[in-house]
Amino acid sequence: MKKFTFCLRLLCIPILCMFLYAFSSVDSVDEYVNYLQKSFTEHYDFAQESSTIKKYELNVTNNGFCRYKRYFNSGKVEYFAFKLAKFKDLDYLGTSTAGKLYLRTKSDDVIVQTYNDRAGDVDSMAASIVIPLKNIEAEDLNQIRESLTRIGPNKTIQLKESKL
Repeated sequence: MKKFTFCLRLLCIPILCMFLYAFSSVDSVDEYVNYLQKSFTEHYDFAQESSTIKKYELNVTNNGFCRYKRYFNSGKVEYFAFKLAKFKDLDYLGTSTAGKLYLRTKSDDVIVQTYNDRAGDVDSMAASIVIPLKNIEAEDLNQIRESLTRIGPNKTIQLKESKL
């Protein structure tokens, strides 16, 4: 009888788990990725930097990094990157018309590199990345925060916009 009961448990536990999993709400990482792509592309404010910036690239990679690269008219390039596992919170300074989004990390986890700078190439660390945004509401910011905290390191999105 003990052998029968043990076999019954071995069958019932996986069936119960599958039953509970079938009714659970699993959010797809792709949903978060698509929302971030749409939000950053839609709300990026190139006008705040258009006098000094030639183009920019903003992406979240499949190995869990958030990267932001700015190309200046002078030839200088600034590169910011941090691992999403180090994401702490975000702040937005401005109005719903225009402002700056600060993506903050737990410590000095943002890699900052400059190339072709007159003062010399610099490698340093920072605690945040600043991204100019426009026409964004509080709901959108909350959804961006949630998406950044839920994205896993195995998904890729490319958010690129170029202005020449």
